[in-house]
Amino acid sequence: MTIKLIAIGKTDSKPLLSLITEYEKRLGFYVKFIFELIPDIKNSKHLSEAQQKQKEGDLILSNINNNDVLVLLDENGKHYDSVSFANYLQKHMNSGIKQLVFVIGGPYGFSEEVYKKANGKISLSKMTFSHQMIRLFFIEQLYRGFTILRNEPYHHR
Repeated sequence: MTIKLIAIGKTDSKPLLSLITEYEKRLGFYVKFIFELIPDIKNSKHLSEAQQKQKEGDLILSNINNNDVLVLLDENGKHYDSVSFANYLQKHMNSGIKQLVFVIGGPYGFSEEVYKKANGKISLSKMTFSHQMIRLFFIEQLYRGFTILRNEPYHHR
């Protein structure tokens, strides 16, 4: 199985980029992982919130295959602790799917078309974090999930 994370816009912070890269490397020992960035929408200042969500949604959907399992990182999604999330990953790996795609939306969330296509939603916290921080948090949780599944000590350090 491949896990793909799609996010809108680049990460400007060098320290965050460094940590994201570190966890991407670590994940590579467990699963094929693709981190795909969709460029920010140009001239978004001139677009309404709905127009920006629509444009971002079109770009997100163009990066998803018909047989992908699509999971949105959304404030209204299901909450997991790390062990439950590891089990969630294992369930998907056991199901025989080829690609599990997680998406971090833009600043206004997702278009209706993206919500309709989604197979599920996960919330990382009831708190609000920057979209750049969520990238690191989520990739770290993916890594943690695989160390839990392999009974490695990372989870309890």
